Amino acid sequence: MIETTYAMASAAAGNEPSGGVTGWATHLMEQLGAPGAGVAIALENLFPPLPSEVILPLAGFTAAQGRMSLLAALGWTTAGSVAGALALYGVGALIGRDRIRALAARLPLVKLADLDRTEAWFARHGGKAVFFGRMIPIFRSLISVPAGLERMRLTAFLLYTTLGSLLWNTAFVLAGYWLGDNWTAVQDYVGVYSKAVVALVAVAVLVFLAVRIVKARGGRHRGPQTREFERDRIF
Repeated sequence: MIETTYAMASAAAGNEPSGGVTGWATHLMEQLGAPGAGVAIALENLFPPLPSEVILPLAGFTAAQGRMSLLAALGWTTAGSVAGALALYGVGALIGRDRIRALAARLPLVKLADLDRTEAWFARHGGKAVFFGRMIPIFRSLISVPAGLERMRLTAFLLYTTLGSLLWNTAFVLAGYWLGDNWTAVQDYVGVYSKAVVALVAVAVLVFLAVRIVKARGGRHRGPQTREFERDRIF
């Protein structure tokens, strides 16, 4: 019976049970139950290309079929999110602030003043950044790294990560639970959201680079004394 349920889930996604992310996630849940969903989400945090919008609704669909409890699906996926985020926090702490500053000093168009402003911003808004970051594609994983770099208090990091993850996971698990065989529709809506986030980030990066290049070229046309005077005012 359990094999039938997972075959239905894979068929609904348009994949064979052994194919793609859906097949991989269904196999984990088939073998481990709700903890398998937690393992899948932990790996999704470590490898952002793995889509939570597939894994979480699938866990909800599986709960709707009675193969795991809804509370277990919510609990284990949230635990997996926290575990993955904690691993990335450790990566950030291991790399350390000094190494990042040394790397930034070698990069063209990047100034240490940029890092100073970023650090000051994170010191003021780190809790909100971690909380809301858990609900933004791509940043869901990446936000844990600067938290580790800045050695954000671990208790605060775990609190905000757990709350943000719980909200995100609950929305998607419940969507899969309520939609039943139509749980794959979640992917279409979240796909638009994810593409919009990527597009905004790309535009922001391009604007940043364009401004820096224009100012750097403008500096070459000014005299040495003028450049010395304005050096610290450049963006």
